[in-house]
Amino acid sequence: MRRPREPKARVGEVAYLPVVTVNDTGAFLDWGHARDLLLPYGEQRFRPAVGKRVLVMVREDDRGRPVATQRLDRHLADQATGLAAGDAVDLVIAEATDLGFKAVVDHRFWGLLYRDDVTRPLRRGQRLRGYVKRLREDGRLDLSLLPPGPARLDVVGEAVLKALRESGGYLPLSDASPAAEIKSRLGVSKNAFKQAIGRLYKKRVITIEAGGIRFSPGGDQDSHGAS
Repeated sequence: MRRPREPKARVGEVAYLPVVTVNDTGAFLDWGHARDLLLPYGEQRFRPAVGKRVLVMVREDDRGRPVATQRLDRHLADQATGLAAGDAVDLVIAEATDLGFKAVVDHRFWGLLYRDDVTRPLRRGQRLRGYVKRLREDGRLDLSLLPPGPARLDVVGEAVLKALRESGGYLPLSDASPAAEIKSRLGVSKNAFKQAIGRLYKKRVITIEAGGIRFSPGGDQDSHGAS
């Protein structure tokens, strides 16, 4: 028995937890509490091995004891309620699909991050902040890693400024650069990049050249925002 530590999950949450023991009862997971969390055989989708991680939801059994289940579809809804486009949500990445990444939203619903909206590498079990991009007619959620509206451009603008500072004040990216190059360097779409540098140019924070952008002469590079 280990000492209690910072909990990795609580009842009602989805988490990616390491397997520490397997016996005739099931698998036991390290969830940051004094006692390991039981994943019964009946709640397993496959037989996990010690040292591997499994994506589970923490539930209570009929006696009020915490247990884990890999059968997330029993407890997560495809149709979301109480959410609207633009809402900030907590995400847990579940798996990659042909369209993008399936994610758990607020530990209650399923949602989808399309590949075009993925601005950085993602891994199974990763927790991150996201946003509802669209609530579809069937109630399913399309997700984004960037906030909507002007706040989205603020985030992109800050990424541009950070890259400029790290590269000595000049960045060899422009509105003529390939979309893949912009995404690889900054983790944002070409359209968002063009809008963000347009805002920065209007504020006279940067100058735009044929092959890239640079800080305006005499500007205080550490004090400019993107809004």
